[in-house]
Amino acid sequence: MTSARSPNESGGPPGADAIAAWLTRKLAEFLNAAPETIDLREPFTSYGLGSIEAVTLSGELADWLGRDVPPTLVYDYPNALALARHLARDAANSVASTQAGIAPTEPIAIIGMSGRFPGAENLDEFWRLLRDGIDAISEVPAERFDLKALYDANPEAPGKMYTRWGGFLSQVDRFDPQFFGIAPREAEHIDPQQRLLLEVSWEALESAAHAPETLAGRRCGVFIGISSSDYSRLYGDDYASINAYSGIGNAHSIAANRLSYSLDLRGPSLAVDTACSSSLVAVHLAVQSLRVGECELALVGGVNVILSPELNIAFSQARMMAHDGRCKTFDAAADGYVRGEGCGVVVLKPLSRALRDGDRILALLRGTATGQDGRSNGLTAPNGPAQEAVIRDALRNAGVSPADIGYIEAHGT
Repeated sequence: MTSARSPNESGGPPGADAIAAWLTRKLAEFLNAAPETIDLREPFTSYGLGSIEAVTLSGELADWLGRDVPPTLVYDYPNALALARHLARDAANSVASTQAGIAPTEPIAIIGMSGRFPGAENLDEFWRLLRDGIDAISEVPAERFDLKALYDANPEAPGKMYTRWGGFLSQVDRFDPQFFGIAPREAEHIDPQQRLLLEVSWEALESAAHAPETLAGRRCGVFIGISSSDYSRLYGDDYASINAYSGIGNAHSIAANRLSYSLDLRGPSLAVDTACSSSLVAVHLAVQSLRVGECELALVGGVNVILSPELNIAFSQARMMAHDGRCKTFDAAADGYVRGEGCGVVVLKPLSRALRDGDRILALLRGTATGQDGRSNGLTAPNGPAQEAVIRDALRNAGVSPADIGYIEAHGT
Protein backbone atom coordinates (compact mmCIF):
# COMPACT_ATOMS: atom_id res chain seq x y z
CA MET A 1 0.00 0.00 0.00
CA THR A 2 1.25 3.48 -0.80
CA SER A 3 0.63 6.76 0.97
CA ALA A 4 -1.18 9.78 -0.44
CA ARG A 5 -1.25 13.50 0.12
CA SER A 6 -3.12 14.52 3.29
CA PRO A 7 -6.43 16.30 2.68
CA ASN A 8 -5.49 18.74 5.45
CA GLU A 9 -2.84 20.19 3.17
CA SER A 10 -5.60 21.58 0.95
CA GLY A 11 -8.01 22.62 3.74
CA GLY A 12 -10.69 21.02 5.96
CA PRO A 13 -11.29 17.41 6.94
CA PRO A 14 -12.55 15.14 4.15
CA GLY A 15 -16.14 14.00 3.94
CA ALA A 16 -17.40 10.43 3.93
CA ASP A 17 -17.29 10.19 0.12
CA ALA A 18 -13.62 11.22 -0.02
CA ILE A 19 -12.65 8.76 2.72
CA ALA A 20 -14.63 5.98 1.05
CA ALA A 21 -12.87 6.71 -2.23
CA TRP A 22 -9.47 6.52 -0.50
CA LEU A 23 -10.41 3.21 1.13
CA THR A 24 -11.60 1.89 -2.23
CA ARG A 25 -8.26 2.70 -3.86
CA LYS A 26 -6.32 1.09 -1.00
CA LEU A 27 -8.39 -2.08 -1.07
CA ALA A 28 -8.01 -2.27 -4.85
CA GLU A 29 -4.21 -1.94 -4.48
CA PHE A 30 -4.18 -4.61 -1.78
CA LEU A 31 -6.18 -7.03 -3.93
CA ASN A 32 -4.52 -6.00 -7.19
CA ALA A 33 -8.03 -5.40 -8.54
CA ALA A 34 -9.91 -2.63 -10.31
CA PRO A 35 -11.45 -0.04 -7.92
CA GLU A 36 -14.89 -0.52 -9.46
CA THR A 37 -14.94 -4.13 -8.25
CA ILE A 38 -14.77 -3.04 -4.59
CA ASP A 39 -18.07 -3.21 -2.70
CA LEU A 40 -18.06 -0.59 0.08
CA ARG A 41 -20.55 -2.64 2.14
CA GLU A 42 -18.53 -5.85 2.01
CA PRO A 43 -16.76 -6.65 5.32
CA PHE A 44 -13.00 -6.03 5.36
CA THR A 45 -12.47 -9.66 6.38
CA SER A 46 -13.99 -10.86 3.11
CA TYR A 47 -11.11 -9.09 1.33
CA GLY A 48 -8.56 -10.96 3.42
CA LEU A 49 -7.64 -8.13 5.79
CA GLY A 50 -6.31 -9.67 8.99
CA SER A 51 -4.87 -7.90 12.01
CA ILE A 52 -1.54 -7.12 10.30
CA GLU A 53 -3.24 -5.60 7.26
CA ALA A 54 -5.61 -3.68 9.53
CA VAL A 55 -2.65 -2.08 11.34
CA THR A 56 -1.06 -1.14 8.01
CA LEU A 57 -4.31 0.29 6.65
CA SER A 58 -5.04 2.32 9.78
CA GLY A 59 -1.48 3.68 9.82
CA GLU A 60 -1.64 4.91 6.24
CA LEU A 61 -5.14 6.29 6.82
CA ALA A 62 -3.86 8.17 9.89
CA ASP A 63 -1.02 9.66 7.82
CA TRP A 64 -3.47 10.74 5.09
CA LEU A 65 -5.97 12.26 7.52
CA GLY A 66 -3.31 13.79 9.74
CA ARG A 67 -4.83 12.38 12.93
CA ASP A 68 -4.86 9.18 14.96
CA VAL A 69 -6.80 6.20 13.56
CA PRO A 70 -6.74 3.21 15.97
CA PRO A 71 -6.42 -0.18 14.23
CA THR A 72 -9.45 -1.39 16.19
CA LEU A 73 -11.69 0.88 14.09
CA VAL A 74 -11.48 -1.66 11.29
CA TYR A 75 -13.28 -4.06 13.65
CA ASP A 76 -15.67 -1.50 15.16
CA TYR A 77 -16.71 -0.34 11.67
CA PRO A 78 -16.24 -3.51 9.62
CA ASN A 79 -16.67 -2.19 6.07
CA ALA A 80 -15.40 0.77 4.09
CA LEU A 81 -18.72 2.64 4.07
CA ALA A 82 -19.24 2.36 7.85
CA LEU A 83 -15.64 3.37 8.57
CA ALA A 84 -15.78 6.34 6.19
CA ARG A 85 -19.00 7.64 7.71
CA HIS A 86 -17.64 7.29 11.23
CA LEU A 87 -14.39 9.11 10.46
CA ALA A 88 -16.24 11.93 8.66
CA ARG A 89 -18.66 12.38 11.57
CA ASP A 90 -15.85 12.25 14.10
CA ALA A 91 -13.94 14.97 12.27
CA ALA A 92 -17.00 17.16 11.91
CA ASN A 93 -17.83 16.80 15.59
CA SER A 94 -14.33 17.74 16.66
CA VAL A 95 -14.43 20.86 14.49
CA ALA A 96 -17.98 22.02 15.11
CA SER A 97 -18.61 20.58 18.62
CA THR A 98 -22.06 19.54 17.50
CA GLN A 99 -22.73 17.66 20.72
CA ALA A 100 -22.60 20.76 22.91
CA GLY A 101 -25.78 21.70 24.70
CA ILE A 102 -28.07 24.44 23.45
CA ALA A 103 -29.72 27.34 25.23
CA PRO A 104 -32.07 26.01 27.95
CA THR A 105 -35.04 27.81 26.37
CA GLU A 106 -34.33 27.10 22.71
CA PRO A 107 -37.43 25.67 20.99
CA ILE A 108 -37.32 22.09 19.78
CA ALA A 109 -38.45 21.51 16.20
CA ILE A 110 -40.68 18.66 15.09
CA ILE A 111 -39.18 17.77 11.71
CA GLY A 112 -40.98 14.51 10.98
CA MET A 113 -43.89 12.45 12.23
CA SER A 114 -45.93 9.39 11.49
CA GLY A 115 -48.82 7.55 13.07
CA ARG A 116 -51.18 4.63 12.84
CA PHE A 117 -54.55 4.91 14.56
CA PRO A 118 -58.00 3.28 14.50
CA GLY A 119 -59.48 3.90 11.07
CA ALA A 120 -56.32 5.67 9.89
CA GLU A 121 -53.22 3.95 8.51
CA ASN A 122 -51.33 7.25 8.26
CA LEU A 123 -51.54 10.90 9.30
CA ASP A 124 -53.41 12.00 6.19
CA GLU A 125 -56.17 9.53 6.97
CA PHE A 126 -56.13 10.58 10.63
CA TRP A 127 -56.61 14.22 9.62
CA ARG A 128 -59.56 13.12 7.48
CA LEU A 129 -61.15 11.49 10.54
CA LEU A 130 -60.76 14.70 12.54
CA ARG A 131 -61.89 16.97 9.73
CA ASP A 132 -64.97 14.95 8.86
CA GLY A 133 -65.91 13.94 12.41
CA ILE A 134 -65.63 10.22 11.64
CA ASP A 135 -66.10 7.88 14.62
CA ALA A 136 -63.51 5.07 14.57
CA ILE A 137 -64.80 3.29 17.70
CA SER A 138 -66.05 -0.27 17.16
CA GLU A 139 -66.91 -3.41 19.08
CA VAL A 140 -64.01 -5.57 20.20
CA PRO A 141 -62.91 -7.64 17.16
CA ALA A 142 -63.54 -11.35 17.53
CA GLU A 143 -59.86 -12.21 17.04
CA ARG A 144 -58.83 -10.21 20.14
CA PHE A 145 -60.83 -12.03 22.81
CA ASP A 146 -64.24 -13.64 23.34
CA LEU A 147 -66.48 -10.66 24.06
CA LYS A 148 -69.60 -12.84 24.40
CA ALA A 149 -68.04 -14.74 27.28
CA LEU A 150 -66.63 -11.65 28.99
CA TYR A 151 -69.33 -9.00 28.57
CA ASP A 152 -71.94 -8.30 31.22
CA ALA A 153 -73.90 -5.06 31.44
CA ASN A 154 -73.93 -5.41 35.22
CA PRO A 155 -70.85 -3.57 36.64
CA GLU A 156 -71.02 -5.79 39.72
CA ALA A 157 -70.44 -9.01 37.76
CA PRO A 158 -67.04 -10.46 38.78
CA GLY A 159 -64.59 -11.27 36.02
CA LYS A 160 -66.65 -9.39 33.45
CA MET A 161 -66.47 -6.10 31.51
CA TYR A 162 -69.46 -3.85 30.94
CA THR A 163 -67.99 -2.24 27.82
CA ARG A 164 -68.09 -3.73 24.33
CA TRP A 165 -66.14 -0.93 22.69
CA GLY A 166 -62.70 0.31 21.77
CA GLY A 167 -60.56 1.88 19.08
CA PHE A 168 -58.72 -0.90 17.22
CA LEU A 169 -56.03 -1.06 14.57
CA SER A 170 -56.40 -3.41 11.63
CA GLN A 171 -53.94 -6.23 10.93
CA VAL A 172 -51.70 -5.81 13.98
CA ASP A 173 -50.51 -9.36 13.28
CA ARG A 174 -48.96 -8.34 9.94
CA PHE A 175 -45.24 -7.53 9.86
CA ASP A 176 -42.31 -7.82 7.44
CA PRO A 177 -39.50 -8.99 9.76
CA GLN A 178 -36.85 -9.39 7.11
CA PHE A 179 -37.07 -5.69 6.19
CA PHE A 180 -35.66 -5.03 9.68
CA GLY A 181 -33.24 -7.96 9.65
CA ILE A 182 -35.36 -10.05 12.03
CA ALA A 183 -35.82 -13.78 11.54
CA PRO A 184 -39.47 -14.87 11.15
CA ARG A 185 -39.09 -17.28 14.09
CA GLU A 186 -38.04 -14.39 16.34
CA ALA A 187 -40.77 -12.10 14.99
CA GLU A 188 -43.46 -14.49 16.25
CA HIS A 189 -42.36 -13.77 19.82
CA ILE A 190 -42.07 -9.98 19.43
CA ASP A 191 -44.87 -7.90 20.91
CA PRO A 192 -46.82 -6.20 18.07
CA GLN A 193 -46.14 -2.94 19.91
CA GLN A 194 -42.43 -3.35 19.18
CA ARG A 195 -43.20 -4.19 15.55
CA LEU A 196 -45.42 -1.11 15.18
CA LEU A 197 -42.71 1.12 16.62
CA LEU A 198 -40.20 -0.16 14.07
CA GLU A 199 -42.54 0.53 11.17
CA VAL A 200 -43.87 3.90 12.32
CA SER A 201 -40.42 5.16 13.35
CA TRP A 202 -39.09 4.31 9.90
CA GLU A 203 -42.00 6.23 8.36
CA ALA A 204 -41.35 9.20 10.68
CA LEU A 205 -37.73 9.35 9.55
CA GLU A 206 -38.88 9.23 5.93
CA SER A 207 -41.24 12.11 6.76
CA ALA A 208 -38.23 14.01 8.09
CA ALA A 209 -36.30 13.24 4.87
CA HIS A 210 -33.65 11.43 6.94
CA ALA A 211 -32.48 8.15 5.43
CA PRO A 212 -32.29 5.85 8.48
CA GLU A 213 -28.83 4.55 7.54
CA THR A 214 -27.39 8.08 7.77
CA LEU A 215 -28.13 8.09 11.52
CA ALA A 216 -26.04 4.98 12.20
CA GLY A 217 -23.46 5.54 14.92
CA ARG A 218 -24.80 9.00 15.81
CA ARG A 219 -26.01 10.25 19.18
CA CYS A 220 -29.70 9.93 18.40
CA GLY A 221 -32.06 9.29 21.31
CA VAL A 222 -35.12 7.05 21.52
CA PHE A 223 -37.87 7.83 24.05
CA ILE A 224 -40.93 5.58 23.99
CA GLY A 225 -44.13 5.71 26.03
CA ILE A 226 -45.49 2.21 26.61
CA SER A 227 -47.60 0.73 29.40
CA SER A 228 -49.32 -2.53 28.47
CA SER A 229 -47.92 -6.05 28.11
CA ASP A 230 -50.90 -7.90 26.65
CA TYR A 231 -48.90 -10.03 24.23
CA SER A 232 -46.94 -11.73 27.01
CA ARG A 233 -50.22 -12.76 28.66
CA LEU A 234 -51.11 -14.84 25.62
CA TYR A 235 -48.51 -17.42 26.67
CA GLY A 236 -50.75 -18.24 29.64
CA ASP A 237 -49.56 -21.44 31.28
CA ASP A 238 -47.98 -22.77 28.09
CA TYR A 239 -44.43 -22.54 29.37
CA ALA A 240 -43.17 -24.83 26.62
CA SER A 241 -43.88 -22.14 24.04
CA ILE A 242 -41.52 -19.68 25.75
CA ASN A 243 -38.11 -19.46 24.11
CA ALA A 244 -35.05 -17.22 24.06
CA TYR A 245 -36.91 -14.53 22.10
CA SER A 246 -39.89 -14.29 24.44
CA GLY A 247 -38.22 -12.19 27.14
CA ILE A 248 -36.73 -9.49 24.95
CA GLY A 249 -39.71 -9.67 22.61
CA ASN A 250 -42.03 -8.51 25.38
CA ALA A 251 -39.84 -6.26 27.56
CA HIS A 252 -40.80 -2.58 27.65
CA SER A 253 -37.13 -1.57 27.66
CA ILE A 254 -36.57 -3.43 24.39
CA ALA A 255 -39.40 -1.47 22.74
CA ALA A 256 -36.98 1.46 22.76
CA ASN A 257 -33.73 -0.51 22.64
CA ARG A 258 -34.74 -2.49 19.55
CA LEU A 259 -35.12 0.78 17.65
CA SER A 260 -31.65 1.89 18.75
CA TYR A 261 -30.23 -1.51 17.83
CA SER A 262 -31.93 -1.73 14.44
CA LEU A 263 -30.90 1.79 13.41
CA ASP A 264 -27.53 1.72 15.23
CA LEU A 265 -28.37 4.80 17.32
CA ARG A 266 -25.97 5.69 20.16
CA GLY A 267 -27.98 8.20 22.22
CA PRO A 268 -30.21 7.58 25.26
CA SER A 269 -32.76 4.80 24.73
CA LEU A 270 -35.54 4.32 27.25
CA ALA A 271 -39.13 3.26 27.73
CA VAL A 272 -41.42 5.41 29.85
CA ASP A 273 -44.46 4.17 31.78
CA THR A 274 -46.42 6.88 33.55
CA ALA A 275 -49.78 5.41 32.51
CA CYS A 276 -51.89 7.82 30.44
CA SER A 277 -49.13 10.45 30.27
CA SER A 278 -46.36 8.10 29.11
CA SER A 279 -45.91 9.60 25.64
CA LEU A 280 -46.01 13.19 26.91
CA VAL A 281 -43.40 12.43 29.57
CA ALA A 282 -41.28 10.77 26.86
CA VAL A 283 -41.47 14.04 24.91
CA HIS A 284 -40.41 16.00 28.01
CA LEU A 285 -37.40 13.72 28.59
CA ALA A 286 -36.39 13.98 24.93
CA VAL A 287 -36.54 17.78 25.04
CA GLN A 288 -34.36 17.79 28.17
CA SER A 289 -31.88 15.40 26.55
CA LEU A 290 -31.63 17.52 23.40
CA ARG A 291 -31.10 20.71 25.40
CA VAL A 292 -28.23 19.35 27.48
CA GLY A 293 -26.54 17.79 24.45
CA GLU A 294 -27.06 14.10 25.29
CA CYS A 295 -28.40 13.62 21.77
CA GLU A 296 -28.57 15.60 18.54
CA LEU A 297 -31.85 14.13 17.28
CA ALA A 298 -34.59 12.21 19.06
CA LEU A 299 -37.22 9.69 18.03
CA VAL A 300 -40.13 10.04 20.44
CA GLY A 301 -43.27 7.95 20.38
CA GLY A 302 -45.97 6.03 22.11
CA VAL A 303 -47.72 2.75 21.39
CA ASN A 304 -50.63 0.71 22.72
CA VAL A 305 -52.25 -2.49 21.52
CA ILE A 306 -55.15 -4.30 23.25
CA LEU A 307 -54.76 -8.06 22.92
CA SER A 308 -56.12 -9.47 26.18
CA PRO A 309 -59.13 -8.62 28.37
CA GLU A 310 -57.52 -8.24 31.81
CA LEU A 311 -57.23 -4.44 31.83
CA ASN A 312 -60.73 -3.99 30.43
CA ILE A 313 -62.03 -6.13 33.27
CA ALA A 314 -59.97 -4.25 35.88
CA PHE A 315 -61.08 -0.84 34.60
CA SER A 316 -64.69 -2.00 34.48
CA GLN A 317 -64.46 -3.12 38.09
CA ALA A 318 -63.08 0.34 38.92
CA ARG A 319 -65.98 1.99 37.00
CA MET A 320 -63.57 3.75 34.67
CA MET A 321 -65.09 2.63 31.36
CA ALA A 322 -67.86 4.45 29.49
CA HIS A 323 -70.85 2.16 28.99
CA ASP A 324 -71.44 3.40 25.44
CA GLY A 325 -67.76 3.49 24.45
CA ARG A 326 -67.71 7.29 24.11
CA CYS A 327 -65.82 9.89 26.11
CA LYS A 328 -68.15 12.69 27.21
CA THR A 329 -65.62 14.95 28.88
CA PHE A 330 -67.04 18.02 30.70
CA ASP A 331 -70.56 16.67 30.15
CA ALA A 332 -73.04 15.85 32.93
CA ALA A 333 -73.42 12.41 31.29
CA ALA A 334 -69.68 11.62 31.53
CA ASP A 335 -69.26 8.07 32.85
CA GLY A 336 -65.71 7.05 31.90
CA TYR A 337 -63.59 6.59 28.81
CA VAL A 338 -62.95 4.13 25.99
CA ARG A 339 -59.63 2.40 25.44
CA GLY A 340 -57.88 2.66 22.11
CA GLU A 341 -54.86 1.45 20.17
CA GLY A 342 -52.34 3.30 18.12
CA CYS A 343 -48.74 4.27 17.52
CA GLY A 344 -47.33 7.73 16.93
CA VAL A 345 -43.72 8.88 16.49
CA VAL A 346 -42.18 12.34 16.04
CA VAL A 347 -38.63 13.30 15.09
CA LEU A 348 -37.22 16.13 17.20
CA LYS A 349 -34.20 18.37 16.72
CA PRO A 350 -33.13 21.70 18.28
CA LEU A 351 -34.48 24.57 16.19
CA SER A 352 -31.06 26.08 15.45
CA ARG A 353 -29.79 22.79 14.07
CA ALA A 354 -32.98 22.13 12.11
CA LEU A 355 -32.57 25.54 10.44
CA ARG A 356 -28.87 24.87 9.83
CA ASP A 357 -29.63 21.50 8.22
CA GLY A 358 -32.51 22.80 6.08
CA ASP A 359 -35.07 20.52 7.72
CA ARG A 360 -38.78 20.99 7.14
CA ILE A 361 -40.19 22.31 10.41
CA LEU A 362 -43.71 21.09 11.17
CA ALA A 363 -44.12 22.62 14.63
CA LEU A 364 -42.15 23.88 17.64
CA LEU A 365 -42.07 22.63 21.22
CA ARG A 366 -41.33 25.71 23.31
CA GLY A 367 -41.69 24.32 26.81
CA THR A 368 -42.47 21.15 28.76
CA ALA A 369 -42.84 20.25 32.42
CA THR A 370 -43.68 17.24 34.55
CA GLY A 371 -45.11 16.82 38.02
CA GLN A 372 -47.17 14.52 40.21
CA ASP A 373 -50.41 15.15 42.04
CA GLY A 374 -49.10 13.84 45.33
CA ARG A 375 -51.83 12.97 47.83
CA SER A 376 -55.33 13.68 46.54
CA ASN A 377 -58.82 12.31 47.13
CA GLY A 378 -57.74 8.84 45.97
CA LEU A 379 -54.81 7.37 44.03
CA THR A 380 -56.42 7.99 40.63
CA ALA A 381 -58.13 11.29 41.54
CA PRO A 382 -56.63 14.61 40.34
CA ASN A 383 -55.18 17.36 42.49
CA GLY A 384 -56.09 20.77 41.03
CA PRO A 385 -53.34 22.92 42.62
CA ALA A 386 -50.64 20.39 41.68
CA GLN A 387 -51.78 20.37 38.06
CA GLU A 388 -51.96 24.17 37.97
CA ALA A 389 -48.37 24.26 39.22
CA VAL A 390 -47.04 22.04 36.44
CA ILE A 391 -48.87 24.15 33.84
CA ARG A 392 -47.18 27.25 35.25
CA ASP A 393 -43.83 25.45 35.03
CA ALA A 394 -44.46 24.61 31.37
CA LEU A 395 -45.42 28.22 30.56
CA ARG A 396 -42.32 29.51 32.35
CA ASN A 397 -40.12 27.01 30.53
CA ALA A 398 -41.63 28.10 27.21
CA GLY A 399 -41.29 31.79 27.98
CA VAL A 400 -44.96 32.50 27.23
CA SER A 401 -47.85 33.89 29.25
CA PRO A 402 -51.24 32.21 29.70
CA ALA A 403 -52.75 34.85 27.41
CA ASP A 404 -50.57 33.51 24.56
CA ILE A 405 -52.28 30.11 24.64
CA GLY A 406 -55.10 29.65 22.17
CA TYR A 407 -55.80 25.93 22.40
CA ILE A 408 -55.69 23.39 25.23
CA GLU A 409 -56.01 19.62 24.92
CA ALA A 410 -57.04 17.85 28.11
CA HIS A 411 -57.02 14.24 29.31
CA GLY A 412 -60.27 12.67 28.15
CA THR A 413 -61.45 10.68 31.16
